[in-house]
Amino acid sequence: MTTRAEFLGRVRAEMRKAGAPAPAEVPERPARPGDAADAVRRQMSERWPEALERFVQEFERVAGVFHRVKTPAEVPGVIRAIAREHGAREVATWAPGALGMDLAASLGPEVAVLPAPPGGGKADRLRHRDEAARAGIGVTGVDVALAETGTLVLVSGAGRPRSTSLLPETHVAVFGPAALVESLEQVGVILESLHVDPARSMSGAVINFITGPSRTADIELTLTRGVHGPKHVHAVFVDGLGGLPR
Repeated sequence: MTTRAEFLGRVRAEMRKAGAPAPAEVPERPARPGDAADAVRRQMSERWPEALERFVQEFERVAGVFHRVKTPAEVPGVIRAIAREHGAREVATWAPGALGMDLAASLGPEVAVLPAPPGGGKADRLRHRDEAARAGIGVTGVDVALAETGTLVLVSGAGRPRSTSLLPETHVAVFGPAALVESLEQVGVILESLHVDPARSMSGAVINFITGPSRTADIELTLTRGVHGPKHVHAVFVDGLGGLPR
């Protein structure tokens, strides 16, 4: 039997072989975040088709399911088909103002829509949390879609709670060309501009980076999906949704 001292000695010996880790590099914060973000938006206004191609490749690599439609009017049809596929009768959504569309009228009696409150107090937030935990599908928007890793970046806030994307078994994220960026550095620039903007302050908000369905492995390396988050993640890209992100 290996003693504690022997075990720790082996760990120390292996760490000495690896050598010291490389020093971390901290990127310089932009002096004018708004101007830096505008520069990213100008770049992406021309390069988003290439970024979308890379996003799809990486998103599907991590078991995401990608859909593309021309107009927002086609989104309810995609969600209805996903609901049928997964046998979902209820859909939790961000508040219509935060999502950019009201799905309640368009999904029809086949699917019940449970929107998050646009603001409200603690009781309203808890109610939506319970609804999201019960619903089979959660529908959100996307603040930034990172092409190089197929990652969806969501900033929580009024009308856009974390529970909508984290609690249902299936997460459906809707976005357009406005959200696409190519690199993690560009994500940082966009988020920094939001942080310093008094009208869109993210003070106290949570930023979720979602790369595919939730995955958990036990000590025997048995991989399980959906333990700590959605089991299925769908991205619905809408060509005609909005302008460049601001």
